[in-house]
Amino acid sequence: MRKKRFREIKHKKTNKSQQQDKVVYARYIDRIKAFITDMFMINMPILYITTYFILDGKDDFQSSPLAQFLALLAYGVVYALFLSKTGQTPGKKAYGIKVVKADTKELLSPVTALVRFFLFSISVLSIVGILLPFYNKEKKALHDIILNTIEIKE
Repeated sequence: MRKKRFREIKHKKTNKSQQQDKVVYARYIDRIKAFITDMFMINMPILYITTYFILDGKDDFQSSPLAQFLALLAYGVVYALFLSKTGQTPGKKAYGIKVVKADTKELLSPVTALVRFFLFSISVLSIVGILLPFYNKEKKALHDIILNTIEIKE
C-alpha cells in the first residue's frame, strides 16, 4: 500500500473547505412560489381583517388609501419579523429558502428586513426588478443588490 504524499493530503483538505463554503442560490421559480404562498398565508388574513373587521367592506377599503397603506405596512412588519427571527417566511420555509446577508451569511436585522420588503415592493413594479435575477449568477434581484442580501437553499 502506497503512502500518501503531503501534497495529496493538503489538496484534499482544501477541496473539503471549498465544498463547505459553496453556496447554493435559490431558484427563481421557487422564490416566486414562496412569494405567492406568503401572499396567501400572511397578506390575505391582514387584508381580510382590515376590510371586514376594521372597515365596513371592500368599498371602504378601496376608497381609503390610508387603509391600503396600513395593510401593506402590517404585511411588511410581519414579513420583516419572520426574516429577522429565522431568515424565512412560511413560503420560503416551504421551499427551503433562507434570506441572509451576502458577506457574512447572518440573519437580517428587523430594520434591514423591513427596508428589503419595501424595496422589493418598488422593484416589482419595474421590469428591471423582475428580470434582473436572470442576468447575474447569484440570482440577486434589485432589492438584494442594494442591501447585499442573498436567497440561498437551506
